[in-house]
Amino acid sequence: MDVARIDQLNIYWASLLAMREAVAQLAPRPDHLLIDAVRLDWDCPQTNIIHGDALSISIAAASIIAKVHRDEMIRRWDPVYPEYDLASNKGYRSPKHLAALREHGPTPLHRLSFAPVWMCTQVPQEIFDFMAESEADEAAMDQIGAD
Repeated sequence: MDVARIDQLNIYWASLLAMREAVAQLAPRPDHLLIDAVRLDWDCPQTNIIHGDALSISIAAASIIAKVHRDEMIRRWDPVYPEYDLASNKGYRSPKHLAALREHGPTPLHRLSFAPVWMCTQVPQEIFDFMAESEADEAAMDQIGAD
C-alpha cells in the first residue's frame, strides 16, 4: 500500500485493509487468526490479543518478519535519497533523518499525515478526510459539553 493511500485512509484503516488483503492471499485459507489488538473483517474464528507482539510468539514472529522486510525495502531507497541516510536509519526518527526532513522536505516515501513529518516541514498541511471527521467530532462534543 502506498503512502498516499495510507494518508487518505489513516494508518489504522490502512493497516486493517492491508491485513485483510494479506489474509485473502493465504493458501490454504486460514481456519483461525491471531491478531494484535484489532478484529479483522474475516469469516473465521479470531483471537485478538492486546499487546499481542509481547504475549504471542506467533504475533511477535510475524511482527519481526514485517519489520525486517520493511527495513530492507527502505534501505533500497538509500541511493535515491542519500541525504536521508536511509541505509542507517531506515526512515525512523533519527536526528539526521529529522534534520534532512527540515532541510529537504518530505520525499514520496513519507506519510504526510505522520506528525514527525509534518512537524519538521514547511509544507502546508492539507486536511485529510479522517482529520476533518475527527475535528467535526471534537467540535460536536465541545458543543454538547457547552450545552
